[in-house]
Amino acid sequence: MTQPKEPLPPFLAEPSKLGQEISVTGKWIPTKKGGLFRKSAESREMLQEWEDIHADAKADAGVLSTEINHAVGDDAVLVHHVFKDADALVNYFSTTATRHMGALTKVAKPELHLVRGLSVPAQAREALLAKSVPAVFGEFLFGYVKEDYRRPDLETAIMVTAKWTCKPGETSHLEDLEYWWQRVGTDAYSMEKGLLRFEAYRVVGEDALIIHETFENTNELKFHLMKGTAEKYKKDIDKIAAPECYFFRGPVSWTIRTYSKFLHLPATYSSLGSHFTQAGGTMSEGTTA
Repeated sequence: MTQPKEPLPPFLAEPSKLGQEISVTGKWIPTKKGGLFRKSAESREMLQEWEDIHADAKADAGVLSTEINHAVGDDAVLVHHVFKDADALVNYFSTTATRHMGALTKVAKPELHLVRGLSVPAQAREALLAKSVPAVFGEFLFGYVKEDYRRPDLETAIMVTAKWTCKPGETSHLEDLEYWWQRVGTDAYSMEKGLLRFEAYRVVGEDALIIHETFENTNELKFHLMKGTAEKYKKDIDKIAAPECYFFRGPVSWTIRTYSKFLHLPATYSSLGSHFTQAGGTMSEGTTA
């Protein structure tokens, strides 16, 4: 490690309240894309199949939250689920996912899925990988959640989930990557009032991190990218790591989409589509009680 190791500030070191919840965020694209103004038959069938999956997921007591979000400027969907625990995830993939996988994979194919929790037990990892879904698994490293885990307004909030992978070298850059993201979280806590949730997860079996952030609204995300901690630390992080994917869920403005391209973020943006959360909410996204 080239940077001096620093102790976590109290707000980053505070134990997470995620419990046994496991979140999965991933991207699906049609096997055949349409033209500029018309979606392909495969794209339309993919969307319908995911709506059917969403309806079944809502009826599953182990699925605490489920979203089917249509990508903006991209022929794709971003799907997001929060499971009660590892057993609930295994049950979902052995029942609902199994019932729909044949029809879905005729018209669509999965891209990377980011899975995160305090821990992700082996049986949960195996259940997802058994469906030939490319996935990485992140276990909680440090972070903070403001406003006592209250869920923000879904009409304005933007959730960002990303994977950063260390560049190859003679020695691992993982500790340096963790250092710089610790600096992001430390400064953002006071510098960015509207960055309501910041969490870093260490990817199992890789020199990589999953970063999850929740912004109160577009203006807060704009500040983060243009004047906040992203602008402050990205050049340092770029020296040792590269972003593999960025998933934006929520009403991201065109100015932010444009600016994130200037930052060379491999981003997928989506508007809020069909969504459902069980009464009381979740610790992964926020409580409603």
